[in-house]
Amino acid sequence: MSKVENWRALLGGRSTDEVVTKALVRDVQLPYGAGTMALITLDNGFDHTKPNTFGPNGLFALNGALSEIAERTDLAAVGVTGKPFIFAVGADLKGAAALATREEALAIGALGHHVFRRLGELAIPSFAFVNGAAMGGGLEVALHCTYRTISSGVPAVALPECFLGLVPGWGGTQLLPRLIGPAKAIKLVIENPLSQNRMVKGKEAYELGVADAMFEPADFLEESLRWAARVVKGELAVERPAHEEDWDKTVADARFLVDMKLRGASPAPYRALDLIAQARTASRDEGFAAEDEALADLLMGDELRAGLYSFDLVQRRAKRPAGAPDRSLARKVTKVGVVGAGLMASQMALLFARRLEVPVVLTDLDQARLDKGVGYVHAEVDKLLGKGRVSADQANRLKALVTGSLTKDAFADADFVIEAVFEDMAVKKQVFAEVEAVVSAECVLATNTSSLSLTEMGAGLAHPERLVGFHFFNPVAVMPLLEIIRGAATDDATLATAFAVGKSLKKSSVLVKDAPAFVVNRLLTCFMGEVVSAVDEGTPLEVAEHALDGLGLPMSPFALLQLVGPAVGLHVAETLHEAFPDRFGVSENMAKLVAAGKPGVYRPDFTLDPEAVALFSGGTSPSTAEQVRERVLAALAREVRIMLDEGVVAAPQDIDLCMILGAGWPFHLGGITPYLDRTGVAQPRFLPPGVASLPA
Repeated sequence: MSKVENWRALLGGRSTDEVVTKALVRDVQLPYGAGTMALITLDNGFDHTKPNTFGPNGLFALNGALSEIAERTDLAAVGVTGKPFIFAVGADLKGAAALATREEALAIGALGHHVFRRLGELAIPSFAFVNGAAMGGGLEVALHCTYRTISSGVPAVALPECFLGLVPGWGGTQLLPRLIGPAKAIKLVIENPLSQNRMVKGKEAYELGVADAMFEPADFLEESLRWAARVVKGELAVERPAHEEDWDKTVADARFLVDMKLRGASPAPYRALDLIAQARTASRDEGFAAEDEALADLLMGDELRAGLYSFDLVQRRAKRPAGAPDRSLARKVTKVGVVGAGLMASQMALLFARRLEVPVVLTDLDQARLDKGVGYVHAEVDKLLGKGRVSADQANRLKALVTGSLTKDAFADADFVIEAVFEDMAVKKQVFAEVEAVVSAECVLATNTSSLSLTEMGAGLAHPERLVGFHFFNPVAVMPLLEIIRGAATDDATLATAFAVGKSLKKSSVLVKDAPAFVVNRLLTCFMGEVVSAVDEGTPLEVAEHALDGLGLPMSPFALLQLVGPAVGLHVAETLHEAFPDRFGVSENMAKLVAAGKPGVYRPDFTLDPEAVALFSGGTSPSTAEQVRERVLAALAREVRIMLDEGVVAAPQDIDLCMILGAGWPFHLGGITPYLDRTGVAQPRFLPPGVASLPA
């Protein structure tokens, strides 16, 4: 029995639900008399909304096509391209999660290597014509080819495996660094996945050296075939630059940065770095065998299941928010008003203008503040122009859309007005009373409050039903979460409009009940409160600060405090203490820090400020790092349970989504509720059996 037959016997039963990507072969006569190309089109039979993926049967299909091509003697070249808008996006993740044994995991890695490497080992040159999204195994197909062209319209090129708890396992860690050098390869294999799974577009992929030529989308395949013909005929020599960087130093520097970010919490990026280091000297067989071993280890680990759960949340649940009213109830928004012209308000104004492309007017109390706010927007537009993110015409239109006014009369024809003023109930109530006096009866009133009661805020309004919470996270342009809060009086039309606007802003919206501090700030305050209490009791600040490093959180507790500001943190703690005095305390030492005007416990160079640290001294009951960690996780589990019992959100998955997108809860942990389940902290469990380890 051949290797392929062995793999078919082992993996065939695991692929019953696979959407098979077929390898459709047709002969194409190359221009300029260059001969015949066997052109393979990868196509699973669906449109671009269901991208091409590779499960066992898809790999067997491509292998069969390559076997037939290898037997022919009339071909000058072979080409691979994808269906419209899609090249291929990698492995079938559902199938990967269903692998039951390490033997099966080794087999899927070896099968992919066996099939893909044939493209680079035929007797004739191979060409990848990357016409659409190419991710994971899809990009690896292209890397195995002798040459590559790419469309300038390709929206996404990536190796996202480390984001999911895997490594590129079909040649990516070996072929890519040899092609473009280790530094650029590390960017695609590790840095981008760990930066909210950043993708690059076709032009950037070409500039990185991933492709040898780039053509426009309108005639991409025709131009690619012309280019390939010239290569085949020897009229065009493809030259690739030599890489003179210090390979070992580049990998060592990257390992240091991964340590800073993850503190050893996630194995996948470290395995990827090991493989990239090995690629400098390993033979193809040795490198691919090492990828097989790494892939098999990671496929059998909890991290993959956790990553797939997180992936399912952000790809599916985030696109269908639980509890959102029918979209047909949403009102059209043709003008937006923003109360305030500070940094948060200015960030909002720019986002509304860019995404909604409607007039946005800022108001504030004096001209200097107003000018500063509008000036910020214009400066940010100039930065976008400088980076090539917008054209000169677009930049001029954006600047023209954002204006300022000293009176709220400018909101008279607005359909959506949001406040971003000081977090004080009296101030916000006064703002909305003034706004309601000038806007139309249909205008939605939104608050960006981070902790205050929406119901209380709307109590004095003539129409409290049109008040909705619209809580952004800072920085507004970057953070993907939007907590949409329904007050006691908020009606469906207002809520539907809020969700429609959130979608237009390209945010992931989660419906939240009007409860103190909502979801993210409530849990972060719980988290921070336990750490600060441990320090107040006498735990050395450095011990408490690093007690949860093993989770791989994006920031340590006091670094997070430095970012949000002690005054804001204290205010939210006071709000929650007022609501839940038995569970949320207010640190006297934190109040001292605020009174002292300190920005946190760190200096600008991020060394500890002795004066700030001294404000927390005096406790006599220190805890160990392990005790602090257990204390924090137990408090989080308790608070999550209470929030679910109170109906703050529809389901545990919504808390997970909020924490992943709004607080940077590590993707590889699979959401906070599955993590608390797996570690045994949560009793009873938050999720039904199986849901914590597989996509919902």
